[in-house]
Amino acid sequence: MINSIQVLVVEDDRSVQNLIATTLKINNYPYTCVSTGKEAIQQCTSLHPDVMLLDLGLPDMDGTEIIRTIRSWSTMPIIVISARSEDASKVQALDLGADDYLTKPFSTEELIARLHTTQRRLSYLKRGEAESPVFHNGPLKIDLSLQEVSIHGEIVHLTPTEYKLLKLLAENVGRVLTYTYLTDHIWGGGISSDKISLRVHIATLRKKIGDAETDTPQIQTHMGIGYNMIRYAPEGTPVNSAENP
Repeated sequence: MINSIQVLVVEDDRSVQNLIATTLKINNYPYTCVSTGKEAIQQCTSLHPDVMLLDLGLPDMDGTEIIRTIRSWSTMPIIVISARSEDASKVQALDLGADDYLTKPFSTEELIARLHTTQRRLSYLKRGEAESPVFHNGPLKIDLSLQEVSIHGEIVHLTPTEYKLLKLLAENVGRVLTYTYLTDHIWGGGISSDKISLRVHIATLRKKIGDAETDTPQIQTHMGIGYNMIRYAPEGTPVNSAENP
């Protein structure tokens, strides 16, 4: 059965491009391959793909410029696939708006797992647009209209900052949000004191929602990068647990 999402592969290394294309074909993903940043932007405006797999080291422009350009008009998920393994490159790509980061060399199984996670997130977001403003994730419930949070039906009292932080993680469930992204959206700036405050608020928030005492923790830490909310299926099993990208 053909998958419902169209994948745009942006990779100039022919052997890697062929590996990705073969993997997508075997797993029934429709795809298009390009080798330059210019072609990638052209395909985004004409093809309107659902997901982009993006190499950062392209012959005509750096992949970060593509992320910046795409994010000026689209929220399409972007999964970076790059040989740049240092945290600084990961953080930069994620800060600019990439949804995930896969380091070369990678296994084809891991690539498909990342695509499945992205596909589930897209499906969830589409359902959320049509449903009532209530977010469910395992035992967690967020009533967005009442700004009310509960765990296992018990109301949890959060400060305005804690609620804003939890809501931001929920709106991006399954996506790794960097320290800078979070501090920019919570406090409007990424100064070091905000990052310290962020860690304190995350720790307090985890205690209030019982993260450490349950089998369904909500918030996952990516050391040196940021945090993400783990997405749970209705029966309480995790459907994604983002790897440290």
